[in-house]
Amino acid sequence: MADAGHRIFGSRRIPLYVQLAELFRQRVNRGVWPAGSVLPTIDQLMEQFDVARVTVRQAVALLAEEGLLSPQRGRGTFVSGHVGNHRKLKVQTTLADLVAMYDGDRPDHATLAEGIASPLISDSDGRAAPKYFHIRRVHSRNGEPYCLISVYIDYRIYRRAPTRFRRQLALPILTSLPGLKIASARQKLTVSTADVEAANLLGISINAPVADVRRVLCAPDRTVIYLAEVSYRGDYIHLEMDLKP
Repeated sequence: MADAGHRIFGSRRIPLYVQLAELFRQRVNRGVWPAGSVLPTIDQLMEQFDVARVTVRQAVALLAEEGLLSPQRGRGTFVSGHVGNHRKLKVQTTLADLVAMYDGDRPDHATLAEGIASPLISDSDGRAAPKYFHIRRVHSRNGEPYCLISVYIDYRIYRRAPTRFRRQLALPILTSLPGLKIASARQKLTVSTADVEAANLLGISINAPVADVRRVLCAPDRTVIYLAEVSYRGDYIHLEMDLKP
């Protein structure tokens, strides 16, 4: 019988303290441990998560470096911040709202690949353009990566503003190009887990939650002029819907 590994964290090849820190981060983010509160004692955390004392201390130290926790001698470990509110990306349901969310946003980005490439386009997506320019990169805010994105832009449109497309976010450019008509815009969000590559690039644990978004924009003749495949860190996504009575 294969070794099942740790009873909570399994047998993933990630240091236990890193996995424990991610779990602590999620508890703070969800308000289980609100700002200003005191964490359970080290002995209680050791028992609850079935880990050694040094593992708890390493996890706390990691989050203290991030400014999330504040260990105070003789008083305990306090929650000094909240990871969610300042970095949430709201899942928008209209193209205008989506573009407005990114308006003026200039996140740092690291380009992983760019050049001519063809996306997988289904009949339900629309008609494929003759050629696409592909940009794959990691977007970050204040030095913290939050999404891995592959963008495919109809080459006829890309060549109208190549420098802007390579340096800025594509959606605001598309909606600002004179004469360009977007007849339809759709996106699909699926909750999944980070693979090895996404985990390394986004600075999260393998199998940590991510939100995979596939976004398709079409011209009036159903030509797909923009297709994006995005993996967002789960702790950056905020979904809010108005449920009509």
